[in-house]
Amino acid sequence: MRPSGSDLRLLQVFDAVVRNGGFSAAEAELNLSQSTISNHMTALEQRLGVTLCQRGRRGFRLTEQGQRVHEAACRLESSLLDFSADVGALRGKLAGELRLGILDAVAEDPGNRLPEALALFKSLAPEVKILIAQERPQDLQQKILDGTYHCGIGVSITAVEGVEEMPLHEEVHGLYCGKGHPLFEVPDDQITSDTIRAMPFVQRGYWRKEDKQQHGPGRIEATVFQIEPQLLLIRSGAYLGFLPHHYAAKWCTAGKLRHLVPDHFGYACRFFLMTAKDARRTQVVSTFLETVEKTWFLQEKETC
Repeated sequence: MRPSGSDLRLLQVFDAVVRNGGFSAAEAELNLSQSTISNHMTALEQRLGVTLCQRGRRGFRLTEQGQRVHEAACRLESSLLDFSADVGALRGKLAGELRLGILDAVAEDPGNRLPEALALFKSLAPEVKILIAQERPQDLQQKILDGTYHCGIGVSITAVEGVEEMPLHEEVHGLYCGKGHPLFEVPDDQITSDTIRAMPFVQRGYWRKEDKQQHGPGRIEATVFQIEPQLLLIRSGAYLGFLPHHYAAKWCTAGKLRHLVPDHFGYACRFFLMTAKDARRTQVVSTFLETVEKTWFLQEKETC
């Protein structure tokens, strides 16, 4: 099938329905009634010859075919936006879309210069639409490879073939406990390695096996895949765990967290700018990569 203009509109409606989790939830975004959305979905299913979703009293659910069509529709939308960027570049104009993946809990990191990079990029490309999405570290690299994002800023869990990584900055993590934890009032000089090993830990599940001892030297009794759930478990007072210092600082000031034995427990995570090695770059993407390199390079000069 060669998509027509009306097909593209139907696919846009389908995408909004999927992202919002149903017909009624998509009404506000599309500015269409639920019955009109239903008619659009029926028309798309007839055009494609497959059932895209189940709808009824049990709620909205994509079929396997619907999931595949949605993935293909997202790729098509990305290609169209990249086409707009290429045509805009021919006219000496930056246009289209920039898709960027990031991790959670990075906004307060003083080493993160993404706000400065975005400000510079906006001044150079005011008409470019920016999409920024938060991803789990273990998903970010794959979504850069498959074209979901033009690039990403995050930690490298394992080297992935086809992903290029440019070092940016380090994020330092320390060992923390919450108010009410047995160690919260114990002086650091009375806390030994054996004491720590005897305590329940919450650990991020994406660390490689060889990293687990460093990032969770105690009994692993809870697993998370993002930092905010880890903070909640640590604040419960039932678990020890590692957090970025910048993220934990305000909770320590409020008396809700305590940084334990700073001289003995901690590690640093290196953040990278990640891109797909063989992906063709639009002028929009190249310009953004240049702004990232420039802003982080300026940070290093200011630090020296």
